[in-house]
Amino acid sequence: MQSYPTLRLAALCAALAASATGHAAVVHNSDIAGNVIFGSGNTDGGWTINQTGNMELALRAKVRYDVTTGGPLNVFNANGDGTFSHAAGNPGGANAGRARWNFEWSVNTDASGIGGAKLSAYDFVLGVDSDAGVGTNFGSYSLVGNSPVAGAPYDHSFGDNSTAQSAGTEATSAATFAALLASSSTMQNSTNMEFVDDGILFGSNFDPNIDGNYSFFLEARDATTGALIGRTDITVIVGRGATVPEPTSLALIGLALAGLATTRRRA
Repeated sequence: MQSYPTLRLAALCAALAASATGHAAVVHNSDIAGNVIFGSGNTDGGWTINQTGNMELALRAKVRYDVTTGGPLNVFNANGDGTFSHAAGNPGGANAGRARWNFEWSVNTDASGIGGAKLSAYDFVLGVDSDAGVGTNFGSYSLVGNSPVAGAPYDHSFGDNSTAQSAGTEATSAATFAALLASSSTMQNSTNMEFVDDGILFGSNFDPNIDGNYSFFLEARDATTGALIGRTDITVIVGRGATVPEPTSLALIGLALAGLATTRRRA
């Protein structure tokens, strides 16, 4: 059985490889520009952030359903390397299909406060991994396009660097959503794996009760050209994490591949 540090190392390597596509250094377990403006009582901290010029992209994972109270906690369990450790399990009842943790994202097009472009100048793509194993199987969708849930409008919170904690504005229609994109520089939300599974982003149903590694990415792209501006990535280690093949298994795989290569050379 692999040790927990090894599991964390595997997740870290995956996160570092993915974040290499970004254009700026990534900082971990940090605060964002401005405030956390969604929900009620959500505090700052724990974010993995990529700031490219005036564009800030941030991701984190949070305890959504506390084991004792069933309520949300401002506990992020950030490991300081782009990975977050959270317990497996579900809150039960009507929410039995949900993970006890949420993943949260924030975008800010004016992180430096010098009057950057508004959100409408960009496309923001969120990638969600459905594979509990060491590999990744991403489903992705635009945070400013059509909601992946048919008939369900986005409930992102909008504002800017001066918006107070938990005081963001949510759209009530497609028209107000477009207006907020054109007038705001900050957009945030918190969501659960259960909200995007089972035919929405993935063909299978998310199981909150198993151990595994789930990766996430957040990209900003130019709305006109599609050019990548920045990207940030995290991995959530659930329970004991994903099972990593034992060294002996890896050796056997290597021998098999070597044998296959020899066979092909002789053909």
